Amino acid sequence: MNAPPAPPAPAADNRASRTPPLADTPALAAKAVEFLRTPPQSLAPLTADDARQVVPFLRLVAYPKGAAVLREGDLAGGAYLLLLLEGEVEVDAGKQAPAVAIGVLGPGSMIGEMSLLDGAPRSANCTALSPVLAAGLTKKGIEALMAAQPVVAAKLAFAIAQRIGERLRGLGQQLQVYNQLSEALQSEVDRLRGR
Repeated sequence: MNAPPAPPAPAADNRASRTPPLADTPALAAKAVEFLRTPPQSLAPLTADDARQVVPFLRLVAYPKGAAVLREGDLAGGAYLLLLLEGEVEVDAGKQAPAVAIGVLGPGSMIGEMSLLDGAPRSANCTALSPVLAAGLTKKGIEALMAAQPVVAAKLAFAIAQRIGERLRGLGQQLQVYNQLSEALQSEVDRLRGR
């Protein structure tokens, strides 16, 4: 079988200068296998064997501390997702200052999965808070996985969709908190105006 395609070659930013196959680094490949396994409540959980079949389609990508891992609105880098293996990234939205902090993600988290699935521009910025090692999966890589291992690819798609759903539910909870704070502040402003 031909080697899966690598994530796009880096532009003039802080991305790694090359993306070797993840399988060339057995310790990191083992981390990816563990992180790819989905919780048992998934409709089609990835087994350890399923996850090992995904590893040949992943590329190792490294980012130094402070690097822009993903940029909101970016399409130039192509469609790919990153499975964080080591390090943390801060996620924020808003092209203009001040950006809205969404959270910090660490090992086991996926980023960029929505753009991989729908091809739309990136919806958030991700910045490396520490040196980051990630497993990259390109659109061509997932297409090659679908051709070689369709059942595993379907399970992976379910796992990705499940992670997107979890993230959206988390954002919904954050929005509820922000709404409650906004209502409380408005009540206080109204009370102060009434004095």
